Amino acid sequence: MATPKNKDTKKADSKSGSTSGRAPNAAFMKPVQPSRELAEVIGGDPLPRTEATKKIWDYIKSNDLQDPANRRMINADAKLKPVFGGRDQVSMFEMTKLMSQHLS
Repeated sequence: MATPKNKDTKKADSKSGSTSGRAPNAAFMKPVQPSRELAEVIGGDPLPRTEATKKIWDYIKSNDLQDPANRRMINADAKLKPVFGGRDQVSMFEMTKLMSQHLS
């Protein structure tokens, strides 16, 4: 009869030392250049996509741009409107798609 596995014991990943068993995806860590429009919001230095997303969320939260009635919707201010293709409001899911068009 087999003994049950202990859930608290996880084998560390030999490459990254993490216990998740997965190495980080290098494509997400590759620095990308923001467009001039996006640079107005997050800065012009090359940075990984994950950091770009984090910075745009920091900007949205610090400027209180989430719709109070539906927090999934982002209201564009003058800096975000060009990034959002001229739209006044986008969903958080559309935002990441629109933002990725401004990263190269």
